[in-house]
Amino acid sequence: MNAIPTSAPGRRGTAPPRRVAPGPPGPPAARRPRRTPQPYILLAPALVLLAVVVGYPLVRLGVISTQGFGLRTLITGRTSSVGAANYTAILHDAQLAPILLRTVVFAATLVAGTVAVGLGAALMMVAVGRRLRSAMMLALLGAWAMPTVASTLVWQWLFQPTYGVVNWLLTQLRVFGDYRQHDFLAHPVSGFVVVWLLVVWISVPFVALTLYAGLTQIPGEYHEAAAIDGAGYWRRVRTVTLPFLRPVLMLVTVMSVIWDFNVFNQIWILTKGGPDGGTTTIAIWSFTKAFASQSYGQGAAIAVFSVVLLAVLAGWWVRRLVVAGEEA
Repeated sequence: MNAIPTSAPGRRGTAPPRRVAPGPPGPPAARRPRRTPQPYILLAPALVLLAVVVGYPLVRLGVISTQGFGLRTLITGRTSSVGAANYTAILHDAQLAPILLRTVVFAATLVAGTVAVGLGAALMMVAVGRRLRSAMMLALLGAWAMPTVASTLVWQWLFQPTYGVVNWLLTQLRVFGDYRQHDFLAHPVSGFVVVWLLVVWISVPFVALTLYAGLTQIPGEYHEAAAIDGAGYWRRVRTVTLPFLRPVLMLVTVMSVIWDFNVFNQIWILTKGGPDGGTTTIAIWSFTKAFASQSYGQGAAIAVFSVVLLAVLAGWWVRRLVVAGEEA
């Protein structure tokens, strides 16, 4: 009887290879999308416009901040490079610390007031009927469309010492005494309060309309589920509305910080940084240093310093905004 061979011919001591049944075909390999120049072509006009309108002035500002640019330069047209001397001068200036602290506090209170009032107005627009909502939107758009100089002059008339409506109204209340000759803008605290009210009044429309647009995107099922679970109105706002609005709130906050940090027209028209520099912010300081002291190089250095400070703050905040959007 012949023995059965246990190995394939030519290969001793090894088992024959097994045939594996072919499995189902896998998905085709993902192909990278072909890059086309169309997006760059479409963005090119905006980039060119930004480079001309924003980029060139910033570069020119940086150049002036490193030059001894004064009144003699305006007459002769000749400048001399001073390196970082202008930055050293402003960093060692005794006015820097109080002005920077005043600017930060003023901007922080403005942002807090603007976002709070804007959020309240947005929640009110969601709760009221269509006609009242349309009236509120028209009022907000009217306040937003008014030029800052015109609105500041109106505000100046409202708080005018002799003929101001606010002074007359406070006097008629017979609670605070005779306010007909009181000058609110002659005192740093009351002057800042007047400017704060004006800037908030101007800034609230953008925040309110943006937050209202975000509120309309929240699915109603979440509010209904919270109401069924017994949550009241403010509990629903805290647990449903605010988490959904977090990216929008962060966006309007960073934009408000940039705008309020650079408030100039309202302060300059109402107080010109007075009395005794009590309402001087970094924007007012840059202007007075350049045009009142005829030290354009130091004024430009202050402006560059504020731009860098805002860029760092905005970059940090935008990073948080991107992270919040990814988590959402």
